[in-house]
Amino acid sequence: MTGPDARSGKGAALGGATEERLEGVNTRALDELFTKSVGRANEISDEISVSVLEIYCEQIRDLLSEDKDAQKLEIRQGEHGNYVPGLTVVPVTHMEQVGELLEVADRNRSTASTNMNEHSSRSHLMLSVHVRSVNRVSGAGTRGKLHLVDLAGSERLSKSGATGQALREAQAINKSLSALGDVIMSRAQKSNHVPFRNSALTHLLQDSLSGDAKTLMFVCISPVPQYPNGFAPCAPSQRLFSPL
Repeated sequence: MTGPDARSGKGAALGGATEERLEGVNTRALDELFTKSVGRANEISDEISVSVLEIYCEQIRDLLSEDKDAQKLEIRQGEHGNYVPGLTVVPVTHMEQVGELLEVADRNRSTASTNMNEHSSRSHLMLSVHVRSVNRVSGAGTRGKLHLVDLAGSERLSKSGATGQALREAQAINKSLSALGDVIMSRAQKSNHVPFRNSALTHLLQDSLSGDAKTLMFVCISPVPQYPNGFAPCAPSQRLFSPL
């Protein structure tokens, strides 16, 4: 995951920077996955598929679907963890396919202009990679998944100048980031109850934020002139990273 503040380079950390021809975490991780899959193809058969969604004002949107009036998507608990029935899942075999899918997702993602950012993401974007592997000799199978999450930037509302729908979007973003901070805090304190269901983001990531799952988070900070003290993450950001 990348976060937390707006205009701090979160998107470039995951997706890369086209102008500078720099690869982001998404490309590097999937390149490594495809390379390892090819290298062990004689012993292990891998089926790799991806999906891309956004969580916009607590609603899940399928960024690979061309149907803007598609039915409402909801989170369900299944045999292999939480998932979204009806979400577009595409089998892939090389990075070029993934790149094309990410271009479609980027066109469909919700953005707006604020005082802090000309192209501000108004949603959390989640690229999910699902791998099913089968040993060609023993027939034993395993499953795994990797969520690459570009968190929408938390906003200091007095500085962003957001109004109307943009204000409601910012409030939803800050609330979900606070919910993520609550989950991280509860996990760090080994609480008996972890509030995964307080937001769509944490509910969907429940099995990836618990058990034996591993979570890596990139903290992106930018000394922009809109912050009077240079570096000044707003409240949801401070809560999100206080246990780390």
